[in-house]
Amino acid sequence: MDLRNHDLKEDIREYWSKRSATFDLAFGHRIPQGPELDAWAAAVRDAIGPEPRRVLELACGTGEVTNVLLSLGHEVTALDFSEDMLGVARIKHAGNAKVRFVLADAERTMEPDEAYDAVICRHLVWTLTEPEQALTDWLRVLKPGGRLLVFDGDWTKPTRLGRLAGLAVGLIERFVGHDPYYDGAMSEKHANIMTRLPFSGGLTAERLEPMVQEAGFIEITFPSHRPIAAAQRKNADLRNRLRTRFYRRFVLVASRPVDVASRQVGRSDSFKGPQS
Repeated sequence: MDLRNHDLKEDIREYWSKRSATFDLAFGHRIPQGPELDAWAAAVRDAIGPEPRRVLELACGTGEVTNVLLSLGHEVTALDFSEDMLGVARIKHAGNAKVRFVLADAERTMEPDEAYDAVICRHLVWTLTEPEQALTDWLRVLKPGGRLLVFDGDWTKPTRLGRLAGLAVGLIERFVGHDPYYDGAMSEKHANIMTRLPFSGGLTAERLEPMVQEAGFIEITFPSHRPIAAAQRKNADLRNRLRTRFYRRFVLVASRPVDVASRQVGRSDSFKGPQS
């Protein structure tokens, strides 16, 4: 094992564990009932189909995406490598027989081969220390024809509109005060971790697509993230509505080939980019 990765993983685990108690208070992490839950559910339904599936959820955190999956009737194995995050999720979904929580590393899940219809993660890929290894493992645990669904974004630099939105948020906070639960609450630790990650320069759809293809996935597409962002804005205050404009976010959907020959098909016809 690369000890540099080991140390980095421990720093990542410590960071997210410390955030577990207040993570749901940070805008953009909790998925409330109503328009936002409906938008997330629609994105999942469009990607993996309407029928109940066996789903592996990676880096489940406090179980918010877990709730989306359960609301659609899926059977969920939800893993995270922070016991503190899992503790919150277990309490949230206590008594639900359709979910199994597992303490495990998303890059090496240790789940059986060809066990799942879908692998799903939100805001995980940018934190991977060995993304190629992770993608290979996710392909392995999928059944032939199974789907990978990734929600993520480039969190290293705001868009042009995001920079303007950031200035506006700064002005608002001069009057209402700093939000202690937003991601910047542990910004020094967060920034230190980010500089040591493979995606320290930013995770973009353009950078991720060839890696997904190289791992063996086919039928790579980028559905629009706009419906989720629009739903987040519906019941948010001005500061949080502006925050949905900060970064370029994307959705990636890909499939495991049904047979080995299908792997020669490779990527979709041409990269059209995410419809964010």
